[in-house]
Amino acid sequence: MTATIGLPGDLPKDAGRAEAAKDYNPAMYELLKTLGDPADLRKLDRKQLAQLVDELRAYVLDSVSKTGGHLSSNLGTVELTIALHYVFNTPEDRIVWDVGHQTYAHKILTGRREAMPTLRMQDGISGFPKRSESQYDSFGTAHSSTSISAALGMAAAAKLKGEKRHAIAVIGDGAMSAGMAFEAMNNAGTMDVELLVVLNDNEMSISPPVGALTNYLARLMSGRMYDTAKRYSEHVLKRLPAMWELAKRAEEHVKGMVTPSTLFEEFGFNYIGPIDGHDLDALLPTLTNIKKLKGPQFLHVITRKGQGYKLAEDDPVLYHGPGKFNPAEGIKKSTGAKPTYSQVFGDWLCEVAATDKRMVAITPAMREGSGMVKFSELFPERYYDVGIAEQHAVTFAAGLACEGLRPVVAIYSTFLQRGYDQLIHDVAIQNLPVLFALDRGGVVGGDGATHNGAFDYAFMRCIPNMTVMAPADEDECRQMLHTGFNLPGPSSVRYPRGSGPGASVTKPLTGLPVGKGEVRRRGKKIAILAFGSMVTPALKAAEVLDATVANMRFVKPLDIELVRSLAAEHEILVTIEEHGIQGGAGSAVCEALAAMNEERRVLLLGLPDRFIDHGDSAKLLASVGLDGDGIVKSIRAVISE
Repeated sequence: MTATIGLPGDLPKDAGRAEAAKDYNPAMYELLKTLGDPADLRKLDRKQLAQLVDELRAYVLDSVSKTGGHLSSNLGTVELTIALHYVFNTPEDRIVWDVGHQTYAHKILTGRREAMPTLRMQDGISGFPKRSESQYDSFGTAHSSTSISAALGMAAAAKLKGEKRHAIAVIGDGAMSAGMAFEAMNNAGTMDVELLVVLNDNEMSISPPVGALTNYLARLMSGRMYDTAKRYSEHVLKRLPAMWELAKRAEEHVKGMVTPSTLFEEFGFNYIGPIDGHDLDALLPTLTNIKKLKGPQFLHVITRKGQGYKLAEDDPVLYHGPGKFNPAEGIKKSTGAKPTYSQVFGDWLCEVAATDKRMVAITPAMREGSGMVKFSELFPERYYDVGIAEQHAVTFAAGLACEGLRPVVAIYSTFLQRGYDQLIHDVAIQNLPVLFALDRGGVVGGDGATHNGAFDYAFMRCIPNMTVMAPADEDECRQMLHTGFNLPGPSSVRYPRGSGPGASVTKPLTGLPVGKGEVRRRGKKIAILAFGSMVTPALKAAEVLDATVANMRFVKPLDIELVRSLAAEHEILVTIEEHGIQGGAGSAVCEALAAMNEERRVLLLGLPDRFIDHGDSAKLLASVGLDGDGIVKSIRAVISE
């Protein structure tokens, strides 16, 4: 058996840049266009910043409406971004942004204003912080809850190297719900380092306590006089244990009347806030005071998603990650007849839940993206949003399964990576019937390398007791979900972002025979073993090559008999998957051929051994040879050898 890995060409340079820049005119931004970097920002008079806020917010809206991207969260961080770069000496002072999709204002102020027309496009700038893109992006983020750990590492490094600089973690958008954030705070509280954690609290409205009095108290608690008095009191009163305990409890009581400080104080942080994150008169003096303090500091700011654009304020979920739209008209909700895979999954959930009370569904804060809105409304008592806590989601599902329920964990492929230990130890070892509905399998487009689902076949098929499925179309997705739901052990159904080929979804739910594929087309000499989303382009290529095409359906258990018969009847076998080649479905086929001592030429096609960056999904797949033309080209190259 000889295996060949297909190596496609590099991504095309400047793809789409000229088209994106067309009709893009930022000339109206008089103050903003004079700023090349944060050093220019710090030269502005304080009175000019109000104008800059307006211009920057308008520029973010203008940019995203032309390119698509994350909008609500970025409109909410304009003032905070300006204040951080105005007070701190970036890039010498490090800012780590968490989740990362709140950084468009940061990108605009750090030398990438003119590159915004290429946001999330091939060869354009990323929608997330990226170290290779700018020295101001001190840490690459896109998955949540990593900022405090990274910033703590930077603060510890500064101390070890004898460097005087600050490390700031800006965490928000639900990221504080993940255990990793609290693990980092628990560690930080025991270290004498210059670390500031800014909690960008944008999940609640600005309530009455966040006003003039609270802002005044925040400035007071971040001031040197308060800090000096506090430290002196500690020094004196610690010699008198009874008095020290009384004073400590009194301080916690007074601060607790106006702030939720106790939790963060217990971690060893000096808690300050909450303050209005859209009020520069509160942000600037508070940050200036904090900059002078020693040890771990925690600043709680309240912001509003969609701030300054009423449509996004009223519906921040709709405007979370829109495509292109007219800001004057707003987003027009799609009425297309072709359902996405996420919608197919959501409809299947509701269909089965109506007749099987064992079904429960879990999401780690991705209700809308995973197509679960309808289910959450119809079956609220069986719907669990556990927050951004993938590890907990998996083990929580295991606990439900132990009690006879049938949990379905709806999770993006890239996010299940964060719950891998729990998948093995808490689900698979105990052989519990947990179904993982893996959305965003393969290349996802604008979100890029951090969100591509390129590794799930490999990391799931090596786990005992797992059944791993890959549907070729929408109805097959439904049938596989039904198959997995009724299996006695763990299983996964992996499907891509967006719509499929358009198969009817009206057939009765009967499930599929486990471990059995099907031949979709009969040809000569060449057999293409296609997995999941690659069945459609494989069929197109087969028409040109007169090749056989098998829809393999199952990555594990693999249809060994089908592999055997295809190997016996054809000279060349080609495996194709929208997944990394190493350890993927093609590797499973090679393992099977080796086990049966079958000598055949095998060509493995899939995602190359590098991270695929952001861009249009179809163009990215074409660039790595995973479209009809690319498959034909790769196979012909092997035939001609």
